[in-house]
Amino acid sequence: MDSRRLTVLGRIAVVACLPYLTLKLLWVLGFDVGVVDTHRIGRAAWFAANLFTFLLDAVAAVVAHTLARPGGRRAPAWLLAFPLWMASGLLVPLVTGVVGGSVAGLLTGRPNPMAAGDFLAPWVCGVVYGGFLVEGVTLLGAFAVYAHQRWGGLLRRPVDALPDTGSRALQRIFLVPAAVLLAVLGGVHVLWGAGSTLGVPAGDAGGDTVLSAASDWSQGLLSLAGAAGLLLLVLPRPVPRLPVRVPLALAWTGSASAFACGGCLWLGRAVADGLSPGAPAVSGGLPGLVGALELCAGVVVLSAGGFTLGELTAGVRGNVPGRMIVEPSGTRTST
Repeated sequence: MDSRRLTVLGRIAVVACLPYLTLKLLWVLGFDVGVVDTHRIGRAAWFAANLFTFLLDAVAAVVAHTLARPGGRRAPAWLLAFPLWMASGLLVPLVTGVVGGSVAGLLTGRPNPMAAGDFLAPWVCGVVYGGFLVEGVTLLGAFAVYAHQRWGGLLRRPVDALPDTGSRALQRIFLVPAAVLLAVLGGVHVLWGAGSTLGVPAGDAGGDTVLSAASDWSQGLLSLAGAAGLLLLVLPRPVPRLPVRVPLALAWTGSASAFACGGCLWLGRAVADGLSPGAPAVSGGLPGLVGALELCAGVVVLSAGGFTLGELTAGVRGNVPGRMIVEPSGTRTST
């Protein structure tokens, strides 16, 4: 039953990627389908941005296809974990921010920028974000089923029974400050979502929309959840019988959203600003600092997670690479 569910979810995720990939490919080839204002962005920057995002979604489609195949569990763990971590960090805050902002706009009567049609035709936003919604639910749902098939023994264990990977004490030295930093950054995003202009340059203070406010709320709450998940994993004493999958899901999604939608977005703007003198300047003041710190926090969590994953799968390169079964007694065996 789980294998059938995994196959169905993976195939739907692949299909959900197709409209976005088709649209991006048309834009890369020079067909401005659905673009109202073709002069808002320079042609070179438009080409590079669309090519990059096309490749990102193409990777997501390949990963979804791999999850749906019977041989997917033989794939190296790191080869799937990193793109799925990035996908979580991009899709979850994007979908929750767009859905939350659209609902808030309907309830409050504030204009929705996606319906303005001044840059992209409204149907483009419907196709893109509708596809993202289906892709996010099915791709991450498929990964949840896949993870329980491959590492279910570990995910069902209580946090106080996590195996000692050898570097856990050292990782705690880095992860506790990273969790505190994520909590602080999440609090700043929540303040911005509530309408505060704390640390925002005067020139940017009046540009808030219902979508940007919802995105700040989403980013802030996800960062706070990620901080809580990290602390529960490295300091499990408050709730020692909590299954590992709960704090791991919080830490996974929260750190990924800070890294992908926070740090990487800031880095992309900084690079574009450095390479193109006429490009919009990267955010200054506190928003710029928050973006840089989100990138740093994400790198720390990614590095610690990579070391842990490597240690947990180190001795299981026998018949099935990267597959580990954790027995109830706590011993690790490979198949």
